[in-house]
Amino acid sequence: MLNVDVASLKEKPEEKPVSRELAVIESDSSKEASSKGADTVVPADGVRKAIAKKMVQSVNEIPHAWMMVEADVTNLVTLRNLVKETFKEREGVSLSYFPFFVKAVVQAIKKHPVINTTWDNGNIIYHKDINISIAVATEEHLYVPVVQKADEYSIVGLTKEINRLATGAREGRLTSKEMQGGTMTVNNTGSFGSVQSMGIINHPQAAILQVESIRKQLVPTDDGGFKAADMVNLCLSIDHRILDGLQAGRFLNDVKENLKRFNDEADVF
Repeated sequence: MLNVDVASLKEKPEEKPVSRELAVIESDSSKEASSKGADTVVPADGVRKAIAKKMVQSVNEIPHAWMMVEADVTNLVTLRNLVKETFKEREGVSLSYFPFFVKAVVQAIKKHPVINTTWDNGNIIYHKDINISIAVATEEHLYVPVVQKADEYSIVGLTKEINRLATGAREGRLTSKEMQGGTMTVNNTGSFGSVQSMGIINHPQAAILQVESIRKQLVPTDDGGFKAADMVNLCLSIDHRILDGLQAGRFLNDVKENLKRFNDEADVF
């Protein structure tokens, strides 16, 4: 899930919205789709080529390691169901689960700043700002706009900013600046029904978190019985040059604990 600097695809005298034309295959005769037997060859457009370049750069330069934990988000599901109608009436946008996960991640980063770093030629850069990249898929491409200084947002603020950035990506209105400066990526893979995945780190960041589908599951109770709970898998890919399993595990555990704390309307408004 990689950030593409659209500005690098074409020199521009000033910043302009990302053109939807980048997603259209050039029609000159040298780049038209051609058929070879039963196969069709379609040249990749500029955005797809940039995505491919960043993907290869990430897997070639970053030694990926992966960890997954299960989190009980029953309280969060109950809270959202309780306030979602009021939230829509008051704020004018729908309340999803994703802003809560971003908030939980940001809170955990404050306790584990090594997550918010970059490897730079033998040095580790600790970033002052917590800028969360969010992956937004369109029919043809993947864009990764950035919530700048995400720790300064409430749940309401995160909901509106994430909605603004996602809408801009899908409508081709994002600027290059809005896709730069991310220090960690959170990807809502659960929106596609995924329950487990391994993200490719958004180079040069040190980690990417995949938030999977929330599902009902029987879990053991302290009295030896079972109960139905709302569970979610949190899948973390890390740069093993910077992070080891110990730091990754502690970070994920704090994300889990932060999610458990969302159980009151005051946590939303």
